[in-house]
Amino acid sequence: MITARDDRRRTFETVPPGVEAVSWWGRAWVSALEAVAGDGARLARGRTYAAEGHVDAVTITPGRIVAYVRGSRPRPYRTELSLPAFADAEWRELLEAVAADPTALAALLEREVPESLAETVLPAAGELAAHCSCPDVARPPCKHAAALCYRAARLLDGDPFVLLLLRGRGERELLEELTRRNAAHAAREQPDTAPDFPGVPAREALARAVLPPLPAPLAAPAAVGVPPAYPADPAAPDPLALDQLAGDAAARALALLSTGEDPMAGLTRWQDAVRLASAHPTAGLTGATRALYRELAHATGRSTTDLARGAAAWRQGGLPALLALEEPWDPPAGPFDRARPVLLAAAQGSFRPDRNRLTGSSRQLRLGRDALWYAYENRLGDDDWWPTGRPSPDPVTALLR
Repeated sequence: MITARDDRRRTFETVPPGVEAVSWWGRAWVSALEAVAGDGARLARGRTYAAEGHVDAVTITPGRIVAYVRGSRPRPYRTELSLPAFADAEWRELLEAVAADPTALAALLEREVPESLAETVLPAAGELAAHCSCPDVARPPCKHAAALCYRAARLLDGDPFVLLLLRGRGERELLEELTRRNAAHAAREQPDTAPDFPGVPAREALARAVLPPLPAPLAAPAAVGVPPAYPADPAAPDPLALDQLAGDAAARALALLSTGEDPMAGLTRWQDAVRLASAHPTAGLTGATRALYRELAHATGRSTTDLARGAAAWRQGGLPALLALEEPWDPPAGPFDRARPVLLAAAQGSFRPDRNRLTGSSRQLRLGRDALWYAYENRLGDDDWWPTGRPSPDPVTALLR
């Protein structure tokens, strides 16, 4: 059952493409902020930020829109737009007006803002306020708030209930209340006398002798989504840490749903740290990812290079690949000894055996306990071997991937 509290919070992971508002009410929304802007250059920069995707997930609750906006610094800024919510008396008046006007009701159901309500629900001069955690303390809005305003306008384009949620009511409760009021209006318009139609009690009509079968379970999603933006609270953990925890929990849930196995089951502290780091590739590290690597390395007593190498192995093939990186062992002679002539026949050169490893001049293969070959390359010399490619039961295939 969806409660009013549930209905009054919506998070949009993605925003429709484009920057400029399409609908007249979307343009009116942008105009409300531009009217109080003291610096056109900030608006232009905000429009660029919006176009380049600097605005993360957008969360909307009565009276405010919150999102993290990525600027020039590694850590994103918490940005908020606020709009006064209606009091109960204002809502009663607005709902009664919509229920009594079929044109306005039809416009809402078609996902349009009724023109008769434009002056009521759209921001008036000075109503829309901006707040941001960035150091720009001059007259608002800053470029981050402007970027959020442009992205919010695209949400309003396709769903006017976003605007009504800002004014204090969720879509489900609004539609239920409008249905009730519309029925009351229709009943008042009926004649005093009505034909006496025979009826059946609802309980009897809905009773079933045999319950229908349960529906088939939904298919697992293809990938983990982006967690919502968490409002800042001095008593709460770092919002970015919450993002990482939420993302990791979602990834574990997807793995359980898809395979029936928990990816954390039986992992050591170090192995779990590598698993967490593997979700954040080291190429093009953000400030938040660098901080995560430092914290995980410190917590496990290892270096960030060790962690990066381990994460590369985990991305190569999970726990078996990490074990192949860190645990030399003595494999059976048969399959291991056959690998060298196979490599020579494929013109891959000569490889020197050492326990479960075959080493060439700049390439190496390691046989895992899962009977798969894992390829490595020497980046800087001095046995600085890094995992590369994907594992294979065939040594030539593993080397060339």
